[in-house]
Amino acid sequence: MPVKTLNVHTPRQGLFDFTPQVAGYIHESGISEGLCTLFIQHTSASLVIQENADPSAKRDLERWLNRLVPEGDSLYSHTLEGADDMPAHIKAALTATSLSIPILNGQLALGTWQGIYLWEHRRQGGWRTVVVHVGN
Repeated sequence: MPVKTLNVHTPRQGLFDFTPQVAGYIHESGISEGLCTLFIQHTSASLVIQENADPSAKRDLERWLNRLVPEGDSLYSHTLEGADDMPAHIKAALTATSLSIPILNGQLALGTWQGIYLWEHRRQGGWRTVVVHVGN
């Protein structure tokens, strides 16, 4: 049971906390100490560990990245899949496609205010697949 695929629904662009899904799998696995590795199987979304207490932090991150990588830049040639597609690829390249989190005493060793987020970079969103591997 060391590998599982999680499906995360992202109804729109933004950060979506899926820490409970990962924590549930850690509990199911029975591993008390080890490492949890997450990998997203997409090129227009990413994974981040971020603050989960104050929603304004999430909003500020989303706004900042949209300002950094705007839609409609005349330098983009990859435009067949929509105005948000190439910016989504750039945003994914600037963030992370995988994360590693230690497991201590059967739980993710996240800090008090940390959560695991799938960052959807496309406006429409959908379902995203994250591969989870746990081992000791």
